[in-house]
Amino acid sequence: LSILLSLLVPAHATRSPDCGGILTPSGLSYCKSRPHTSRAISREGRQQRLSVCRNQVNSVTVAELTLTLIPDAGLRLSIDVDLGITPAPSTTKVMRLSILSDLHVEMNPEGNLEMVTSACKTSLEEMQSTEEMESKSSSSDVEKDINVDKICLEVSKLLLLPNERLMSLTAQFPVTPSCQVQYLPLAAPMFSEQGITISLQTTFQVVGMAIPLPVSPVPFSMPEPATSSPSHLTLAFSEHFYTSLFFALEMSGAFNMTIPVSRASEGNNPPLPRQLGSLFQEDLPVTLQAVFRSTPRVVLEEGKAALKLFLTVHVGAGSPAFQNFLSVNVDMTAGLLLSVADTRMMISAAGIEEVELSLAASDVGPVPAALLEELFLPTIRAEVPAQMNVVLSEGIFLPHISSFTYTDVNVVIHKDYVLIPCNLKLQVRPG
Repeated sequence: LSILLSLLVPAHATRSPDCGGILTPSGLSYCKSRPHTSRAISREGRQQRLSVCRNQVNSVTVAELTLTLIPDAGLRLSIDVDLGITPAPSTTKVMRLSILSDLHVEMNPEGNLEMVTSACKTSLEEMQSTEEMESKSSSSDVEKDINVDKICLEVSKLLLLPNERLMSLTAQFPVTPSCQVQYLPLAAPMFSEQGITISLQTTFQVVGMAIPLPVSPVPFSMPEPATSSPSHLTLAFSEHFYTSLFFALEMSGAFNMTIPVSRASEGNNPPLPRQLGSLFQEDLPVTLQAVFRSTPRVVLEEGKAALKLFLTVHVGAGSPAFQNFLSVNVDMTAGLLLSVADTRMMISAAGIEEVELSLAASDVGPVPAALLEELFLPTIRAEVPAQMNVVLSEGIFLPHISSFTYTDVNVVIHKDYVLIPCNLKLQVRPG
């Protein structure tokens, strides 16, 4: 398989997006309002106090933090920090340090998204003092003593953790032991009043090599965001995304199936054609080996997802040396059930909606279609989706940032794409 993949044309680097997400203003508010954000700023402020002020800083308290969307530009971060300063013995001042910084997100040379600061401004004013008769000059001395310019440099350090989490967006996630999925941003996000929109392209690796995915017949673009969404985040996946997933699993061999069939003498199975009896010296169990003759295809309609399978089922006997004596083409359509658990999309093939069998090759002469269906259709209908569901049972990781999971999920299937409105939940690790 690795030799075969090495001969394939590498995946095209300029493919159009096949999925993405929109972080809404309410999602942005959730991210910035977590208690750990203020704690991180306070901790960073205490650690850096000697570099911004030669006086003793007793306390650093975040009074207010706002993060505002600036359409077509980025974000505006506003932080008000109260500094408890001791400029002299038995004297304590509380100074309000206000920091205003513009943020934007760009793609670095490694292809990761990175948040950077620009246009930082600071101001400082005295809030209260233990000395009521303290002179104005003393207050201005403290202000001069604080290195306001250096504070802006320290603001960028507050972005280290968010940027680490942004890098986790492009991590490789396992689908099967030999197949991994990766989501790569195509460009820097777009900022609008509706939220932050990011377009992604999905790549799959099989045994460590990127595989060329089928070309999407229709370029995908992120659906227009709703004017006001109560959800923190809306994920979107194109029809082509799902077809690419099944193509990758087929390429990895995950869907190759061996299906045992009960012996003709057991149960109520109809007897095999009389011609088969002369092929074997003893009563051997019949086995079906199913392989794809064409890529599985996912079709999305309003409120419904279907999986179209194009198989060739080889009928034979013998183990370990399989002897094929009959091949049957099977075209079948199964319903697809989609849901989300944590950060994984759970996919399963439901009931078979349509199935067609036709004789592809035979070493035992012609076999009527009605007999093929009578002999093999019940087994194929039951076993093919069951074995595929074993492969799909672990789910596929959705694009996500480390420490965040998805809750209050709703999966909405539209024609050609799937929307997943959800809320974010931050899992704060101890320490």
